[in-house]
Amino acid sequence: MYQQTLALLRELQTTLQRHELWQTAAIDPAALNSSVPFCHDTMAFEQWLQFVFIEKMQVLITNNQPLPRNFAIAPMAEMMLAQHAGGHDVISVLLKLDQHLSDNQDG
Repeated sequence: MYQQTLALLRELQTTLQRHELWQTAAIDPAALNSSVPFCHDTMAFEQWLQFVFIEKMQVLITNNQPLPRNFAIAPMAEMMLAQHAGGHDVISVLLKLDQHLSDNQDG
């Protein structure tokens, strides 16, 4: 479960980088203080993927913590990235990740 999740997270990072949706500079720490889903009020969705989602998932895996189940990030990506160059590639990876985590209920 963890190895496949890590592989999908790496694929997501690579896809974001390939389409120039990956930020090389650190994000302003204040942007992480949002209480809105996906930090929509303080950062772009691709920033949330990079600085919140990928980082938190890696921490869970490193600490052998249970991974989230039955969630769907791809629909938000469809709303936020469909018009971006490379958006459909990012959505494709997120669909695989959503499916993987929903299929593997044992953590």
